[in-house]
Amino acid sequence: MPSCLPVLPEQVMPLALAFAQYVNCHNPGPQDSCGVCPSCKKMAKLIHPDFHFVFPIVKRGNEKNPVCADYLTEWREFVLRSPYFTIHEWFSFLNAEKSQGMIYTQEGNEIIKRLSLKNFEGKYKIMVIWQPEKMHNSAANRLLKILEEPPARTLFILVSDYPAGILLPYCHVPSS
Repeated sequence: MPSCLPVLPEQVMPLALAFAQYVNCHNPGPQDSCGVCPSCKKMAKLIHPDFHFVFPIVKRGNEKNPVCADYLTEWREFVLRSPYFTIHEWFSFLNAEKSQGMIYTQEGNEIIKRLSLKNFEGKYKIMVIWQPEKMHNSAANRLLKILEEPPARTLFILVSDYPAGILLPYCHVPSS
């Protein structure tokens, strides 16, 4: 069963990035990644081939089936500026302040496709889903089985501002 770690919203993405880098580090220390191995360098740039992101997006023009991969360049630039951000800042960065962004239906298929592949060079395939509460119901339904029974050496990190309403039925919350 997946675990959920409750933290303040502004701390969640930096924690997720640090954890992801640590678990794929080639020379981890007792409390942190080494920061210098090839894996750490790629993770720090958000370009590691086994490190995937899903996040709310907005349709551009006449797009029928937008997916996060279409926005990956913007996402990397945005997150690398500062991992402390809100959904409103993300939409502002996209010049879509008045839009209702979401994780669209097609993303469920993309996640399953990406995670069905073998690890390329990391110990783990890591899927960070930011704002899972913005996921379209049909995409969420496609992911239920893979969340409950992920492929070997696969980690999901669900980053939510509202974990009590979204994640608790599916996750174990460690007690203090």
